[in-house]
Amino acid sequence: MRAMMQTQPLRIIDILTYAAEAFPEQGIVSVREESDVHRITYSETLTRVARLANALLDLGVQPGDRVATLAWNGYRHFELYYGVSGIGAVCHTINPRLSAEQMSYILHHAGDRVVCVDPSLLPVLEGLGNDLPSDLRVIVLADPDHMPDNVLETQCYEDLLSKAKPTIDWPVFSEETAAGLCYTSGTTGNPKGALYSHRSTVLHALMVIAGHPGSLRHGKRALPVVPLFHVNAWGMPYTAPLAGMSMVMPGANLDGASLFDLMEAEQVFTAWGVPTVWAGLLKEIEERGRPPAGFADLVVGGSAAPRSMIAAFEEMGINVNQAWGMTEMSPIGTRGILPAALDDAPFDARVDAKVGAGRRLFGVEYKLVDDDGNIVPHDGETPGELFVRGNTVISGYFENAPATEAAMDADGWFGTGDVATVDANGRLIVRDRAKDLVKSGGEWISSIDLENAAVSHPAIAACAVIAIPHPKWDERPVLVAVPSGEAKPDLEELHTHLSPEFARWQLPDDILFVDELPLTATGKISKLTLRQHFEDYVHPDLRETRA
Repeated sequence: MRAMMQTQPLRIIDILTYAAEAFPEQGIVSVREESDVHRITYSETLTRVARLANALLDLGVQPGDRVATLAWNGYRHFELYYGVSGIGAVCHTINPRLSAEQMSYILHHAGDRVVCVDPSLLPVLEGLGNDLPSDLRVIVLADPDHMPDNVLETQCYEDLLSKAKPTIDWPVFSEETAAGLCYTSGTTGNPKGALYSHRSTVLHALMVIAGHPGSLRHGKRALPVVPLFHVNAWGMPYTAPLAGMSMVMPGANLDGASLFDLMEAEQVFTAWGVPTVWAGLLKEIEERGRPPAGFADLVVGGSAAPRSMIAAFEEMGINVNQAWGMTEMSPIGTRGILPAALDDAPFDARVDAKVGAGRRLFGVEYKLVDDDGNIVPHDGETPGELFVRGNTVISGYFENAPATEAAMDADGWFGTGDVATVDANGRLIVRDRAKDLVKSGGEWISSIDLENAAVSHPAIAACAVIAIPHPKWDERPVLVAVPSGEAKPDLEELHTHLSPEFARWQLPDDILFVDELPLTATGKISKLTLRQHFEDYVHPDLRETRA
């Protein structure tokens, strides 16, 4: 029997129209390239988004056309999220930190018709020269007084909006209509595109709000340090308005001091970003002797947060949630909330429980598979490659059938490439990326576990573990570290620090100090770059023989 209920297609624009009506006092605060702070409500934003939509239609943008963005976190970038998808086109966010080769590939592969770019990032496009698509239209996100000189044929964003109508009848289309396009980074080969729908995007926003109620609270202010060009800032441009929160956009300055000052001035309640950013903020907090006023909640993703970092923030009374996910998952797939049974648990027990990826969001399913393709139990001990499925998980890569075939199993589950365990209570622990595990003597060593323990040493500011070839053991772990000061621990001291948590055979065979660790375009430590840099490194066991 079919139910007798109305059905309305899920559309992204309905999030903004709802926020404008239900939360008229909330909006967006942006640090602008014009060297000021801009403030706008969601109601005012909706009018500008209508102008943007009409301007794009006047330029000939059609449903399904890709409109690229090359911009930092700000209100104009936010407007593009809604104006582009609102007319049935596809908002394609591009990471400005990509190499010229990757950026050119992405622009051509996506088939972008328009690119909207911040003035400070215009040189990135200019640097591509003849590698830009010949028919690409360039819109600079500025007003006439701040249009930069450049060699490209450009149009002014504010000029276009000023000439466009302030109202629009938003078109109705299938909720399966493509709305957003994000490309993976840090992978082997060319970047691969995840093409999101209106349905998947709205469902993801609802799922994240349900899974993170302590972070997404009506009337509070949220700071997306994670860039809007990185997997839609983990969906915050959708979750914040839907939850009735204002957004504080930091622009390009993400150093500890700039973030501290902005967070305190704007009374930021929750901030979302990767561990490398929070390490800088934590250092600034330690120097000032206090956290920013009003700061109470931190969401960490992109890579695992070290236990020492979690403990440091928790000791200040800042609630830390880890969120795990992937570009291919829209991206968040877990919730970091502790179970109620731990509400009154000792501090160390609570911190221990937060070291991990959390529990799955409603709508996301897991399965673990061993090397032979067998499903392994969720017992918290047996590792396997993590496969996922759900309404917010891709069914394939955009215009890339070979990559799709490699990523999906016969039953339609997406292979994440993460090696993980899941316990009986649903707690997910990502043990490592499969490509980053160290296989020593037939046994696996987790680089993540070693890194999280090593960075708790007071003389180590940041570190990464890479595998080094060994004739007897196949591979052995080596620690690459950035010292926190002039004192550098030797290998024996490091082993003493790690021994309570690791067996002797799991300990690193060497420690190599560097001034800084290479980062990917999304702010994660690039182990691929480290492996390439140390490809001529000789293991200590082989040095005398080779000499």
